[in-house]
Amino acid sequence: MAAVREIFISVDAQETRVAITENKRLEEFYVERASDSRMVGSIYKGRVTSIVPGIGAAFVDTGLGKNGFLYVADIVESKADDEEAILEGEGASEERTRPAPSSHRRSRIEELVKNGQEILVQVVKEPFGSKGARLTTHLSLPGRYMVLMCNDSRLGISKRIEDPQDRTRLRTILGKLRFSQEAGLIIRTAGAGKGEKELTRDVRFLSKIYQNTKRLSARSKAPACVYQEYKLAQRVIRDSFTEATHRVVVDSKPEFHELRGFLQSLIPGVKVRLDLYQGEEPLFEKEGLDEQIASLFDKRVQLASGGSIVIEPTESLVAIDVNTAKFTGRRNLEETAFQVDQEAALEVARQLRLRDIGGIVVIDFIDLDIPGHRRELVQVLETALARDRAKTNLISFSEICVAELTRQRMRRSVETVSYQSCPYCGGRGSVKSAVTMAIEAIRQAKRALKHSQHKTLELLVHPQVAVRLLQEDRPALSAIESQTRSKILVLSDPSLHFEQIKVNVSG
Repeated sequence: MAAVREIFISVDAQETRVAITENKRLEEFYVERASDSRMVGSIYKGRVTSIVPGIGAAFVDTGLGKNGFLYVADIVESKADDEEAILEGEGASEERTRPAPSSHRRSRIEELVKNGQEILVQVVKEPFGSKGARLTTHLSLPGRYMVLMCNDSRLGISKRIEDPQDRTRLRTILGKLRFSQEAGLIIRTAGAGKGEKELTRDVRFLSKIYQNTKRLSARSKAPACVYQEYKLAQRVIRDSFTEATHRVVVDSKPEFHELRGFLQSLIPGVKVRLDLYQGEEPLFEKEGLDEQIASLFDKRVQLASGGSIVIEPTESLVAIDVNTAKFTGRRNLEETAFQVDQEAALEVARQLRLRDIGGIVVIDFIDLDIPGHRRELVQVLETALARDRAKTNLISFSEICVAELTRQRMRRSVETVSYQSCPYCGGRGSVKSAVTMAIEAIRQAKRALKHSQHKTLELLVHPQVAVRLLQEDRPALSAIESQTRSKILVLSDPSLHFEQIKVNVSG
């Protein structure tokens, strides 16, 4: 029986959350704050402000406040040995930043760009810490089934489409779809099995965006944004919606109408069950998602067998340890370890997607003595990782069952979005950020007033959270007051823990 795949979208004034489930089990989770600009994927007309030959990079003013950096490898045109492509969704730009060794050795950054030069760049990585955004001149526009490459005339097919007959058929269609010698096309994984009609519609959709971007660039003065990446809900629909998706549920009427129009332009003719949720109970609470999301911040993840995995982020990598815990098995130690390792491999792949963990990941599986078991475990892990839209690469798997892999990091992880350095332990740990706690306080206020006849509500919170509520989030509180004909008082209490919220209601 096929899994029931659903997409749930919850929109507040402060943030948008998207959850993808299979049989009610959370498989992917995304969050975007209203205060966060949609950088990754956006295209800017920037100006080169400085060139640093020592690191082979240029700094570019894109108008984002902090100059982005452009490596020489992100400018040099890569010449592949064949036209096969590996572009996937939001990772398209990242894939194209890998240098071609020969051209990289021949080129110097000062030969490719000049100080003061205006240049079109695309953000491939958000600013992180003291670093500005990472940029590339290899511009790409992802659609439902296709990726349009603005400065690359190659045609290609995702390597994840493995059927030789389908690849041959798609290659024939590709030759008919080229609309410009300046732009190339790549068929994404979602394009497998699609006909010329569907692919043509996608190309038309992308060509309109491409032409609009060119026109805006021609008349804009640097620095300026010439293409704004879609909002979170649209991106997830574009990249993750399949015909196997049972329904899409959204709890915001404006977002519902936006998504309906977006779907009609993205995949015209395809029937999509798009539901507007208007229930009293919050959508994520009703669907049992809040509890599953909360577990994403736990270091220990319990396995169904009784085993567990422990996820420990460090400065340089993420370490994951697999334990049998309470599971003892029914046969012998080898079979017990093998069973737990297989279950852990599936869960690790799921947690990487859910937490959006990127960079180097080291997994310490339970030792297996039988070579056949080790080979089978590698296959299970590779198959599980293949479900990930982000680029993953299993580098090694040792005889002592230690796996090393890399995963593409495109955005900040869910944890870094939701948490900040802990003020109680000198930065050695983390607590939820003031923004996160303010959002939670607003949700608790909504919930308390919805089912109460009382007209006054007191929110007792940590002083930093109170400042956030009384300043940036005051409009949201005022809206609730207007809707419920009540009064919300925000009270600062230094004795409260940063993550503590107290709600008092009275007549």
